[in-house]
Amino acid sequence: MTIPVRAYARTIDPLGVDATATDIAATVRAGTVSARAVVEAALSRIERSNPEINAFTAIAAERARERAQRIDAAQRANKPLGELAGVPFAVKAMVDVAGLTTTGGSALYRNAEPAKYDAKVVRRLEAAGAVCLGALNMDEFGMGGTTENACFGPTRNPHDPARTPGGSSGGSAAAVACGMVPITIGSDGLGSIRLPASLCGVFGLRPTRGLVSDEGVLGAGSTLATLGPLARSSSDIALCHRAVATESGRSDRAASDDAPAPPIRLASAGGYFREALDEDAGEALQLVIDALGITRVIDYPQPRLARAAATLVNATESASGKLDLLRTRLEQFDPATRERFLAHALLPAQWYLAAQRLRRWHIEQVLRMFDEVDVIVLPATPCVAPSIGARSLRIGDADLPTGPALGWFTQPVAGTDCPALTAPIARAGRLPIGVQLMARKHREDLLFRVAARLEALGVAGAPVATRFR
Repeated sequence: MTIPVRAYARTIDPLGVDATATDIAATVRAGTVSARAVVEAALSRIERSNPEINAFTAIAAERARERAQRIDAAQRANKPLGELAGVPFAVKAMVDVAGLTTTGGSALYRNAEPAKYDAKVVRRLEAAGAVCLGALNMDEFGMGGTTENACFGPTRNPHDPARTPGGSSGGSAAAVACGMVPITIGSDGLGSIRLPASLCGVFGLRPTRGLVSDEGVLGAGSTLATLGPLARSSSDIALCHRAVATESGRSDRAASDDAPAPPIRLASAGGYFREALDEDAGEALQLVIDALGITRVIDYPQPRLARAAATLVNATESASGKLDLLRTRLEQFDPATRERFLAHALLPAQWYLAAQRLRRWHIEQVLRMFDEVDVIVLPATPCVAPSIGARSLRIGDADLPTGPALGWFTQPVAGTDCPALTAPIARAGRLPIGVQLMARKHREDLLFRVAARLEALGVAGAPVATRFR
C-alpha cells in the first residue's frame, strides 16, 4: 500500500496553546512573530498550568529569554535560522541543562551543583533554533511507569488530573499534552516515551538506539535506553528527530511531494499483541488496521522471552553506579524505587549475560521479520490511564504492578534497537490511547509517513487537552 505524505492548510496562532513546532518556526523565520513573544507565551502557559499538572520541576526563564533575543537579532539581520527557530522545548530531568540541577527525579541530587554544560541533545536542538525552557518530572532515575515521584510530587494527566500520565517520561508527555511546550525530550528504556505518549494522547518516538547521543545524561551508558522526542504532530516529531539524531546512520529518506514514495508493506502483530487488550486498546488498534487496510497478521518472534530479556537487562543496568548510594544513603531513595534498586544491584551477572545473549538472538529474528514487512502495527498500552495511586492492573489472568503492566506491549520491542513511534488515536470525548508503529533500524522515515497518513485520515491526532485550550 502506498502511503503519501499529505500537506493540508492550517490557521494557527503561533502564540496559542495549539501551536505546533512547525507553525512557530515558520512564523519566527518569516518575522511574523518574535521568538521572545513565543517564549513569553510559553512561560505564561507554564505559570498557569504547571501548579496543577506538575510537569516542570525547574524553569530556565532568563536563559530562554536571552536565547530568544539572540534569535530575534539574527532574524532582523537576515541571518539563516534553523528548522526549529524560536520553538520552546524542555527535557526530562536526567538531561543536563547548564544552570539547572540535574536531579534524575531523585532527592539524592536535589541539592547538587547545577550542570555546567548542556547535554548534547540540548545543544543540537538549540543549534536548530529551539529554546530550552527547563526540566521535566520523571520517575526516580527512570525506574517506574507512572511518574508518582516522592521528591517532586506526582505529575498529573492533563486529560484527567486524577489519572497518571504514565512514565517514566510523564512530565515530558504531560507538558506537550496541555500545551506548555510543543516538543519535549524523554528517554525510553522499556517504554518510557511510548507509554506516557499513549496515555497523554501525544506522539512519542523511541528512535533507533545509538542515533541520539546520551552525552550529558544522568545514568548514560545503557545498552537499552535512548533519548527521543514527544510532540503533537508527526511533522513535529520528524523535525525534532532530524535535529537531535547524529549524522552517521540517520535516514533522511522521507517522502516528498515531488518524489512519490515507494509502497510500504504493512502488517499487524497477532498472538501476544492481541491478548490483554481492554475495550479501548482493542478499539484503537482496530481503527488503525481498518483505516490503513491492513490484512496481514504477522507473528512477532517470542515476545514473552523478548520482554523477559529486556526487563532483566534494564533492571541490571538501572542499578549500575548506585551501589555506594544504596549502602550510604538508602533512606533518600524514593520509597517506590528503593527496594527495586536494591534487588537490581544483587542480580547475578550470569542472568544479565544470558539475557543479552537472548536479546542478540531476538534481534536476528526481528530483522528477518522485517525482510517480509516494513512497518508493524502494535498496541501501545493495554488500557487508558489508570488513577494515580492504583497499585495493580489486571493483565490476562494476573494482577500486575501498574508500571510493568502498562508497559506490557512496549517491553518486547525495547531490546531490538529498532525505532517505534506511538501515534495517539483520535476518539472524541474519550480518554487518550495510542498504537505503536515499528520499523527496522534507521527507518524512522517510514514511521513518519504512516503516522502522517493516519493524521490525514483523521484517525490519529493529538489536540491539547480540552481543559487547557
